[in-house]
Amino acid sequence: MNDRGGSFVAVRRISQGLERGNVYHSSSADVVAGSAAWLGRGLSCVCAQGRDGDARPSFDLTPAQEECLQRLQNRIDIAYDSSISQHQEALKDLWKLAFPEEELHGIVSEQWKEMGWQGKDPSTDFRGGGFISLENLLYLARNFPKAFHDLLRKQVGDRSVWEYPFAVAGINITFMLIQMLDLEAVKPRSIVGETFLRFLTVNESAFDLLYCIAFKLMDQQWLSMRASYMEFNTVMKSTRRQLEREIMVEGITRLEDLPSYSLLSQYSIQKTTL
Repeated sequence: MNDRGGSFVAVRRISQGLERGNVYHSSSADVVAGSAAWLGRGLSCVCAQGRDGDARPSFDLTPAQEECLQRLQNRIDIAYDSSISQHQEALKDLWKLAFPEEELHGIVSEQWKEMGWQGKDPSTDFRGGGFISLENLLYLARNFPKAFHDLLRKQVGDRSVWEYPFAVAGINITFMLIQMLDLEAVKPRSIVGETFLRFLTVNESAFDLLYCIAFKLMDQQWLSMRASYMEFNTVMKSTRRQLEREIMVEGITRLEDLPSYSLLSQYSIQKTTL
């Protein structure tokens, strides 16, 4: 990614599943420069733009909603900082969950490219999502390990020759959800955001769970659209629209009731803490 967040490294698929060592980087003629779909903090993205139909008059938060929203916003405000040992350990934990049989040689290493980071230092990719985007990836890996590895290794479906990088795509999903749910506002200004707060008050991990649903939904949309790297932003827009439609369905009282949750329900879930 350049200083404006305007490029990414595509992953070329050689055979079924993500073949370790078949990730091409800047020294190869197979590197492809993409669009600004890959986000930096503060950059806009067409996949994250609201629509007039989403707006609604202001509403009052209950004390429980205020408390839950504030805790989530506190998480969102934490930038990834490679000088903080807790952040380094969290990143190392992600590696262990992704590649348990391979030792990581350093917090800065060419090995990270195997997971879909753009360079040897993942900290440079966190601008769009902050530390919470790492927490989201860890939640997916710990609670839905089979889904995590299917997404990482591209093991489901008829895949594109040029695939989206797993880790950077995950950061984009975090960013998209923050924008869709209007979580950086004092209180949500949309029906979708208000509805999500009701989910959050009954499940403090609602944002993390929605992230897992969104990642699987994005991958399903990617496959159904037979997309390649240039269509990533189109896939993200489609994913957001589908999530918004499902969240606003009458009678939905928890995230597990969303139709797209079925994409995860085939995977076992274990209780965990971040």
